[in-house]
Amino acid sequence: MSQISAELITRRLAGRLKMRHLALLLEIERQGSLTRVAQRMATSQPAVTNALLELEDMFGTPLFERGSRGMKATAQGEVVLSRARAMLQDLDQMAMDMEALARGRDAHLHIGAIPFTSGRLLSAAIRQTLPGEQRLMVTVHHGTTGELLDRLRDHGLDIVIGRPTADTDLEGLNHEVLFHQSPRLIASRGLASRLASRRLDWAMLVALDWILGPRGTSLRAQVADIFMQAGLAPPSPMVESYSSKIIGEMIASSERAVSIVPADLAEELVRVAGVAIVPYSFDWKLAPVLMLSRIQTDPRPVDTLFMAALRNACAGVRAAPPAPASYLY
Repeated sequence: MSQISAELITRRLAGRLKMRHLALLLEIERQGSLTRVAQRMATSQPAVTNALLELEDMFGTPLFERGSRGMKATAQGEVVLSRARAMLQDLDQMAMDMEALARGRDAHLHIGAIPFTSGRLLSAAIRQTLPGEQRLMVTVHHGTTGELLDRLRDHGLDIVIGRPTADTDLEGLNHEVLFHQSPRLIASRGLASRLASRRLDWAMLVALDWILGPRGTSLRAQVADIFMQAGLAPPSPMVESYSSKIIGEMIASSERAVSIVPADLAEELVRVAGVAIVPYSFDWKLAPVLMLSRIQTDPRPVDTLFMAALRNACAGVRAAPPAPASYLY
């Protein structure tokens, strides 16, 4: 197909593109086969083929190419798929906003947060977003920073609170540092007491039963880096989990389990799970916690209000000092 101008593509799409076309493209991406798409959509393969050809005519370029492993999006197709996901998510968001209004709420806000985000900060920001008689419907989604940023780009989330790594792609996103956290080593009360009686020894620590976050997360990468700097292979975790509840229960019930978590989460687990903080002072800090949103010319008022409220809630957060021995009791 010959190249056509953006203006011509816009005119064609405005008159011919329908939401069912976008859903079809995403189904082709998922299934990788027009036959399977036809089966899923209860139609014939020729009908699916004709619909795809119609779409490619609108855009003036092939959107998929056939290969030995099925259909794969072309470079142009990837662009269209990305926009299609965002447009369908926007349609869902519009429906949710209307549902919120029907239920007496002013808007529906979707927040993505890494699991180690302070619940106190989030709840304070939500309370401050719509004061007085106004009411807000909020859905909080948890996941790794990478997962949440994918959903943010696809318009499935409005704002993300995450901890990107140095190689995280932040193109097309606004980002600002909310606060820094210090790491804490946590263990059961008995193990913490024994560890506190001796100097920090990474070779001894690596032999314990570690509970760490999933691979690819910022904190997991930093823990691995610390051991490698000490000339040791990083610990192979006994349990991989981003759940503070599981971490607290596993730590409190074992005389060999340890984990490194942000200081505010460690202090919370001392209160609710009965773990203890080993009074080691680390000379490193965790990557900062960032607030991220899409770059857009006309953000919703509720998004702007929430971001301002979150900044205000985080204004007093400072890196905690080294944990004193009293944390053991």
